[in-house]
Amino acid sequence: MIYPVISTKTPIFLTNPKTPRIHESCTKLRSISRSSQHQKPIENDIEPKTQFINPVLMTNTKSHYGFQAMLSLCGLGYWVQGFRCFPWLALNFHMAHNLNFNPSTLQLVQNSANFPMVAKPLYGILSDAFYIAGPHRIPYICIGVLLQILSWGQLALIPVTGQTLPSLMACVLLSNFGASIEEVSKDALVTEHGQKHRIKGLQSYSFMALAVGGILGNFLGGYFSHKLQPRTMFLIFSALLSFQLAISSSECLGLSHRETPTGKSITDNIRKHLSGLMIAISKHTISKPLTWILTSIAMVPILSGSTFCYQIQCLNLDLSMIGMSKVIGQLMLLSLTLIYDNHWKQIPMRKLVGGIQFVYAFSLLLDLILVRQINAGIHISNEVFTLCFSGLAETLAQFKILPFMVLLATLCPQGCEGSFTSFVASTVCLSSLVGGFWGVGLAALLGIKDGDYTSLPVGLLIQFVAALLPLGWIHQLPMSCPAEKEMKKCIDETQGFERVVGSVRI
Repeated sequence: MIYPVISTKTPIFLTNPKTPRIHESCTKLRSISRSSQHQKPIENDIEPKTQFINPVLMTNTKSHYGFQAMLSLCGLGYWVQGFRCFPWLALNFHMAHNLNFNPSTLQLVQNSANFPMVAKPLYGILSDAFYIAGPHRIPYICIGVLLQILSWGQLALIPVTGQTLPSLMACVLLSNFGASIEEVSKDALVTEHGQKHRIKGLQSYSFMALAVGGILGNFLGGYFSHKLQPRTMFLIFSALLSFQLAISSSECLGLSHRETPTGKSITDNIRKHLSGLMIAISKHTISKPLTWILTSIAMVPILSGSTFCYQIQCLNLDLSMIGMSKVIGQLMLLSLTLIYDNHWKQIPMRKLVGGIQFVYAFSLLLDLILVRQINAGIHISNEVFTLCFSGLAETLAQFKILPFMVLLATLCPQGCEGSFTSFVASTVCLSSLVGGFWGVGLAALLGIKDGDYTSLPVGLLIQFVAALLPLGWIHQLPMSCPAEKEMKKCIDETQGFERVVGSVRI
């Protein structure tokens, strides 16, 4: 906004154009745009309060209200997104115990369910180019939530749906399809409001809401896993999604309706945003850090399914204990996000990410300690070790993405928030899928199967080595963000000056 530049108490223009205050006010406007040096003198009959001050106040009030509504809506959405671990914990237990899936099949289902996330750029471009009934992003949030309700509702109310693999996969794919549409819209809202209000790092608050939802979801999921049937847990989550849908729908109905922007056809708008996306990702300031984070994720084979089955079948760990370990992990994620938001933003990105990747690689060896029962040799029980250290590697893998999301959101071109953020999210998801299927192949190659986990330590060592390799090209990451300053300068010279000049009759 322009409050730091212009006083709202005393008019900045006098009736006499020759007074020194004209030069003083032009000097202030010059900080917004150099073109203000050439503006014509203001005529004597112009009233400064009605011509300049009042429109700014009205715009600021509406903008402030919209920003608060966005924070509430997206905050709830991210919290529910983090709470998705609640039904997923029940689903994993159902597949491992009730359906007797082997570790490879379990992990295959977990990774295949993320295929709808890969198509996020399509949803992002569509949300950028086509307004549904005017409110733009919010109707897409409602559609995504509705699809999730249909998916988890079927698993809860139709027993036969969760008893066969094809019907189970269909419901899971539908759920993640709706979740991907919702996530694209939320990410785009956060990015465009962060740029509009010049607030850096709103993604940190998204991570905080995710972590809080994950803490509660894992805690309740672990506690109710042996007290409630999986179908009951699916029904509880469906009810929570229905509440989110009601809130989002009421917010959508309260907004004014608008037409699709620029008066062009949907095809022209899609072509325009697709072209802008291709230009954006071709820049070295974006492509290099994006390439590094994608390769660092895809290179590490994910053995989560094998580790999960080993914990409950060989170590006889209670599911509530595994759920509590994930609660500890989400608490660590929340703490790391708070520390990053208050202190670590000032650390050079290359140094920060390099340190996180190094610690992440060594955290993968914690599962090796559990498998080799080294913890028992130092008188630490399996339950205590799992509770304290089992979720550390997963927490660091999630937290590693945050600095990249902040950087790329800062460099996001205006008007392409949906397509750009969805492209980044889908490529991250695709790299996770590659890591997941790489883990499935590695488990099959090493002979890790139900009841035979003798080769699991070898797989964990391969994980450790693969996680260290990306440090070899850490130089691809920037030490600082010079492009961010240029973007802020551009925003100041365009949006800021347009707001001021558009409010003054010259």
